[in-house]
Amino acid sequence: MNQDELKIPSITAIKNLLEPIYERLDKIESKIIHSNNTDKQRYYRNEDLKKIFGLSNNTIIKYRETGILPYTKLGDIYLYEAPKIEQLLRNNSVEL
Repeated sequence: MNQDELKIPSITAIKNLLEPIYERLDKIESKIIHSNNTDKQRYYRNEDLKKIFGLSNNTIIKYRETGILPYTKLGDIYLYEAPKIEQLLRNNSVEL
């Protein structure tokens, strides 16, 4: 074979090269998902509550003022801890 000739690898050879890469990517993805769920405190903002739960501005304000909705105020920004909101939803769940 001449040096100028190109040798094309087989599909099996390519799969064997890619398999360790796929395994490492799976491990990285798993670590990212795990760290996002446990390491970081999640918060909702007013816009999140409106989009996710369909609440209006007035309802959010009313729930804050009446103590229904626990919050933290940082300057002019209201933050709502996701675990507290999830607990609030569980506590108010209605079984039929």
